[in-house]
Amino acid sequence: MRLDDYIEDLTPDEEARRRRLAGEKSYEIMDYVEGAREQFEAVKSGDSLYGATAPSVFVGRSSYPNVSAGILSPVADEEQAENFATSGNWYDRGLGVENVLQYRTGLLNSRRAADVNVHDVWDGFVGVQREVALADRPVNVELGLSDTPEFDPEAFANPTANTPTGPNARAESADLTENPHVPRAVEKTLEDDDWQAQGAMTYLYRRGLDVYDINRVLAVGGLGQGENRRLVPTRWSITAVDDTIGQYLRGQIRDAPSVDKVEVHVNEYMGNRYWVVLAPGTWEYELVEMKSPGSIWNPDPSGDLWMASASEGYEGRTGYVEETAGAYYASRLGVLEHLADRGRQAKALVLREVSDDYWAPVGVWQVRESVRNAFDPDSANVASDGYGEAETFHDAVREIAPHLPVSLNDLRRKSTMVSGIQTDLSSFS
Repeated sequence: MRLDDYIEDLTPDEEARRRRLAGEKSYEIMDYVEGAREQFEAVKSGDSLYGATAPSVFVGRSSYPNVSAGILSPVADEEQAENFATSGNWYDRGLGVENVLQYRTGLLNSRRAADVNVHDVWDGFVGVQREVALADRPVNVELGLSDTPEFDPEAFANPTANTPTGPNARAESADLTENPHVPRAVEKTLEDDDWQAQGAMTYLYRRGLDVYDINRVLAVGGLGQGENRRLVPTRWSITAVDDTIGQYLRGQIRDAPSVDKVEVHVNEYMGNRYWVVLAPGTWEYELVEMKSPGSIWNPDPSGDLWMASASEGYEGRTGYVEETAGAYYASRLGVLEHLADRGRQAKALVLREVSDDYWAPVGVWQVRESVRNAFDPDSANVASDGYGEAETFHDAVREIAPHLPVSLNDLRRKSTMVSGIQTDLSSFS
């Protein structure tokens, strides 16, 4: 349909409630923390946590290469343990910021210090952690704790760019109380000591594992060549998987025909709005972020809107993206998956508006899922008419501009694609 008609259908409901003031936001987070504390006290037995069901793991990055290896388990609702693991299911269920905080703060991180080199480590606490991560469903474990969980009220009352987490406790031991079920594809990557991590990641992706599953396997040293296998901090592994699978998909569309018209796809989730413009041409990609005053990333409600951008040309990038960080790779993955499914390539511009409705950070997964689902007309947050069309790329941008929190001139100054500057590999050398 015509882009102007499409955009007209996207006018936000003026009656939609605005989020609470900063102080109210802090109190709500503290409610979740206090609830988690009370739940833990109710299920703890001496120094052990019996019957824990662990859906995931966590690897910290402080003091690398001596890291914190953690097993995550809900302090209540073990029968719903799978729901506590970050996945695309959270988007499908329509979880809000509050729901995600409940899951995050309801997970106990039983942790202990570990060296990152884990090639042959399959016993003790780290061995159990690795088996939990490799399994395709939550695993029952018994955890021996050496202290009571640590709750840091200040960390929650003043949330930063770090996603709020639940209580931490030092662990003396961890024992499996059942045999984990490991997918055959994961077993194959473990058995092959000559397989480079990048190739193993793409193999798992082609075998149907989503990036969330691959991330867990990479984080616990399940991928890579022989003695090079080591624990990878979770924050690093998330971006590494998004980047590697993105590069693989970009290779899949290198020789594909271009899309034949300008398309505009829109999605809105958790106070974030995404505009994805696909235009005819060879692969080119840019993410522009606009973060409103009062949002978690730009907390001063009386400050200026903050903008960031990063881009790549046909050959991709040669260095890490600093300004937009993990959001760049997560967003790019969603675009490339869509194009690979269609067997097409395109110039792709993603505009992300972060409103003050985004009052606590939930993780880069919401960027990935929002862009993935921007192309799905059946998604709950996408206009039922699918997408809008425009005659040219710049026509599309001009139609979108009045609906953004910045002027068209400001957008031109920040965006290489909107300003008409061709991005190529030499830009990043």
